[in-house]
Amino acid sequence: MIQIFKTAADGTLAPQKRVTQGVWINAVAPTADEIEQLIAWGAPEEAITSALDIDELARVEREDGATYIILRAPYYDGHQEDIPYSSVPLGIITTSKWIMTVSKYSTELLRESRKSKEYPLHTRKHNTFILHILFNTAKLFLKYLIAINRVVDGLEDRLTVSINNKDLFRLLKYQKSLVYFSTALKTNEVMIERLQRMQLFQRFEEDQELLDDVLTETMQALEMNNISSNILNQMMDAFASMISNNQNDVVKVLTSVTLVLGLPTLVASFYGMNVLLPLADDPMAFWFTVGISLVLMVIAVVIIRLRGWF
Repeated sequence: MIQIFKTAADGTLAPQKRVTQGVWINAVAPTADEIEQLIAWGAPEEAITSALDIDELARVEREDGATYIILRAPYYDGHQEDIPYSSVPLGIITTSKWIMTVSKYSTELLRESRKSKEYPLHTRKHNTFILHILFNTAKLFLKYLIAINRVVDGLEDRLTVSINNKDLFRLLKYQKSLVYFSTALKTNEVMIERLQRMQLFQRFEEDQELLDDVLTETMQALEMNNISSNILNQMMDAFASMISNNQNDVVKVLTSVTLVLGLPTLVASFYGMNVLLPLADDPMAFWFTVGISLVLMVIAVVIIRLRGWF
């Protein structure tokens, strides 16, 4: 799907039917024919291929008069059972005529950026457009991290009451999401630092300041991700220890019960032998054996309790 927008006089993004000077071309999961059209408009084929490669890392390149940036954008898929939060590549390509974004998935980043009033997208100001996309990317990472922490806190409360496999698997899914976020944020940070070295945003002081803010927000998101990941790792280790302790407690109880119940069996075995035994002819012999068994069981229970075995 290809959409074309242009900033109107009132600052809103107005849909366009054709490519003219100062437009924004947004391509989401383009077909082969649409990719050919993007190339015909002047987009480097390598830039489009990189933007559609799900494993592509963040980077910035220049080719044939065009500058393209590949960044890792946060992506939420509520229908994805394995990893609810991940990251996908987003390509931003600029020429003297237009600015283009290419992605394999429709992300919340571009949808929210189009509505943003604090950091709006201006199709004629390419540098500002790019910086606002980068800034909104860092803010969206922070938003998703807060959502992940909220869900993890709820799962922690539930697991504290009763440990079950379903909640543990959900924790594992969010642990995977944090790993994907960490990789994406690290590559984004490297890419932004390269933008600073390339001095693409040195023309206006406000652009340079905004680029510094973008790097700060990205580093903040990375630090928050690291903290959340460390907490979740420690939590998983703690629950693993709890499961192991609970299993040991069950084994100790079963062992103790087996030991206590084994004593009457031992006494009955002695008196079940076909040899002469004390009190064999006594009518109270049965109650003597029962009494001996009960005494031995009580002694065993007392010893076990004193030892703290259960």
